[in-house]
Amino acid sequence: MEYMTESADRTPGHILCCECGVPISPNPANICVACLRSKVDISQGIPKQVCVSFCKQCQRYFQPPGTWIQCALESRELLALCLKKIKGPLSKVRLVDAGFVWTEPHSKRLKVKLTIQKEVMNGAILQQVFVVDYVVQPQMCGDCHRVEAKDFWKAVVQVRQKTLHKKTFYYLEQLILKYGMHQNTLRIKEIHDGLDFYYSSKQHAQKMVEFLQCTVPCRHKASQRLISQDIHSNTYNYKSTFSVEIVPICKDNVVCLSPRLAQSLGNMNQICVCIRVTSAIHLIDPNTLQVADIDGSTFWSNPFNSLCHPKQLEEFIVMECSIVRDLKRSAGAGMISKKHMLGEVWVQKTSEMNTDKQYFCRTHLGHLLNPGDLVLGFDLANCNLNDEHVNKMNSDRVPDVVLIKKNYDRTKRQRRRNWKLKELARERENMDTDDERQYQDFLEDLEEDEAIRKNVNIYRDSTIPVESDTDDEGAPRISLAEMLEDLHISQDATGEEDQKGDQRRKSETAAHWLKLLDGMWNL
Repeated sequence: MEYMTESADRTPGHILCCECGVPISPNPANICVACLRSKVDISQGIPKQVCVSFCKQCQRYFQPPGTWIQCALESRELLALCLKKIKGPLSKVRLVDAGFVWTEPHSKRLKVKLTIQKEVMNGAILQQVFVVDYVVQPQMCGDCHRVEAKDFWKAVVQVRQKTLHKKTFYYLEQLILKYGMHQNTLRIKEIHDGLDFYYSSKQHAQKMVEFLQCTVPCRHKASQRLISQDIHSNTYNYKSTFSVEIVPICKDNVVCLSPRLAQSLGNMNQICVCIRVTSAIHLIDPNTLQVADIDGSTFWSNPFNSLCHPKQLEEFIVMECSIVRDLKRSAGAGMISKKHMLGEVWVQKTSEMNTDKQYFCRTHLGHLLNPGDLVLGFDLANCNLNDEHVNKMNSDRVPDVVLIKKNYDRTKRQRRRNWKLKELARERENMDTDDERQYQDFLEDLEEDEAIRKNVNIYRDSTIPVESDTDDEGAPRISLAEMLEDLHISQDATGEEDQKGDQRRKSETAAHWLKLLDGMWNL
């Protein structure tokens, strides 16, 4: 009876390690953990130091066999990349846990803490924790190498417009920046009548061509040239060229439509003013306020040209202006603009103020003009118009003067302009004063036309104080609500913030420990 009671109260038995004699719980190997680890290393064969290639230009890591991926420090993607570097040796053990050990970001070292298990002597399972050190080696990827070479490209998109004004190109530049279509380019080169975009792959160039077709009225042609070939593997190396031609019409151009096209657009007059160029050409008839949109395919089927050069704009002074309220519309007339008002004005050239010669015309700027205002327009009566459609028109149907826009003091507008635009990083041949004048014209168009402004990212210029939306002359200005804040983050500033944050955390930790010590002393 006593024997049974003693056996029931006895705890599980222990055995002695066959190597060191330490009492241990029974296990299949009959060896303590310390002796088992000294005899068996389950991490044997797993490299403790591995090299990882990193491209400093594009901030990407190399993933064999030929892929470069973007990974943040201590991210899941980077951990997967590190584990794939030792995938072969890890297949012989069971991976339990993996995680990063913190290192300095500039140390060029990545440390991964691994926990593995493996079955060893007589079915005993041993678990081991160790650290693998990854050395980050700089290596330039193929894409960045092509960018640095600047001569190696697979496709080029040549954008051209046969005009003397670059308003459409300035608008297109802002669209490219807004939608990030310049990110895959190797380089951008500006020439006198357009832009060249160089790409490392044909697919990126095709994507750019599709973007241009959706944003501006244009047509394109594609060609390719054989560079090299391998007859054994049947592979060919081509260089592709995409030629994109934008319609030769810009904002504020006076055009003459063909009779057939004018009739198809709602029996509007042939002499029209281009008020905007977006994905289509937007025209307005200054005699009736009738508007029409012409897309790229319609233009190339019935082409027309600008009647006057932008340098032929002359300054007029408004002598008398009256609003036309009741206008008889012909049968089949198209849509009328609600943003403009039809006016009948008498104007006189500022260069002919010593004479009594005045001009009468109708204009779509009746809501803006008052007697004494200055306005820019084209003098068609004293201009040599070399156009096939104008030559066939009755002279009574051709107006003497076509007014384009109200003229404001440009110096004041530049001084009070508290916003700015971003520009593409491109190679320029040369930039003269005429390019600067055209760029200022584009900025004024943005201030005057809200429809174009919606497609452009406008950034606030903090160096110029904020004023009212209109100045003393009534010149339109962009409101503060339409502007974006331009964010600039420098490495020095972030470094100083990091140092301040570290010092703040250290001081908070020290204060915490001091409070604990004070509490212990009080006890």
